[in-house]
Amino acid sequence: MSRKPTVLLISTMDTKHQEAEFVMSCFKEADVDVFTIDAGIMGESPIAVSVSRDEVAQLGGETLKTVQNMGHEGRALAAMIKGAIRKVEQLYREGRFDGVFGLGGSMGTTLGTSVMRTLPVGVPKVMVTTMGSRNTRGFVGTKDILMLHSVCDLAGLNRITNKVLHNGAMAMAGMVRYPAKALSNDKPLVLLSTLGTTEGCIRKIRGQLLVDGMEPVVFHTVGAGGQAMDEMIEQERPFAVVDLSLHEITDHFFGGDYDAGPDRGKAALSAGIPTVLVPGNADFLVTGPLEDAKKRFPGRSYHVHNAAITALSASEEEMAFLGEHLAQICSASKGAYRLLVPAKGFSAFDSDGGPLWNPKGRQAFADHLTKNISGSQVKILDYHINDPEFALAILENMNELTVG
Repeated sequence: MSRKPTVLLISTMDTKHQEAEFVMSCFKEADVDVFTIDAGIMGESPIAVSVSRDEVAQLGGETLKTVQNMGHEGRALAAMIKGAIRKVEQLYREGRFDGVFGLGGSMGTTLGTSVMRTLPVGVPKVMVTTMGSRNTRGFVGTKDILMLHSVCDLAGLNRITNKVLHNGAMAMAGMVRYPAKALSNDKPLVLLSTLGTTEGCIRKIRGQLLVDGMEPVVFHTVGAGGQAMDEMIEQERPFAVVDLSLHEITDHFFGGDYDAGPDRGKAALSAGIPTVLVPGNADFLVTGPLEDAKKRFPGRSYHVHNAAITALSASEEEMAFLGEHLAQICSASKGAYRLLVPAKGFSAFDSDGGPLWNPKGRQAFADHLTKNISGSQVKILDYHINDPEFALAILENMNELTVG
């Protein structure tokens, strides 16, 4: 490396210059250079910065005065985020920094993480934030952002903020001084989806893929997991996809917490990637604590996975909808696919004697699937999803799709 490791520090310097200066001193202690971007709006930066708020506003298509006169903090912040993203993308293309560090409250966190989410996985990203103990999905999205809870407000330096900011800075310093090594890997890439309730199946598939000399990457379908997998399909063009856990689709349409958006499951089919689809975990929706689940979804069967997560039985209507929906997206596929249905159960919960045993729901799914799509691409197999024979069937079908 011809230059020192360099961190891009982005903040609103009118309100957070003290904290930013302290972080800069920490980086200096670690022998790491800093490149600063000021995306503040109303005040002035008392410290010198590498990129001024005026430049950020202009890159966002506005003058700073226009931004200041918008009269709405959300719209003003959006303009500055747009400009900051453009600047950071330029700096990244030029190889000017090795990691991104942000600090702030709700507005500063929205700013910092919006920039971070535009950068590839692997670029170090640290956000010291008052929002770190909340639901952080809206900030983190599908990227590898380290959210460090500031504990107290970032309103000046004190015995708490000094410790937290120092720790955050040193964590970043370690990442940029000892970056992950790029692996030279020409193994065929296979992307897979799962939850713990289909672990028996995925473990067997993953083990065999490794034996066969492939590189399996498994995504945990908690909403962001499915989104991340679909993004990676578009970016990496994998050898094959085994989409084993599709409950994020019904969660999206019927109000579950593991919502991956309206296009979940379409990426591989649209890209023409050989794909095996399985309605794994489609027997349940996911929500929060039990009392919340009972209020939002009364009259269901419930399984308390832990104090924060409750799984509840999907209705026959919801599973019928999923069958129709999968038939629809498969009919638009641009590549080879197979849709395998485990007739004896879609998850560990959906097993004989299990807490969410749902044979009527499975039948409704199969009926509406086969009513809307037919042929050799659809196979209903007399196994439970975690039976070793079903895992073998998935591997056999994937191999058939990828031959030649």
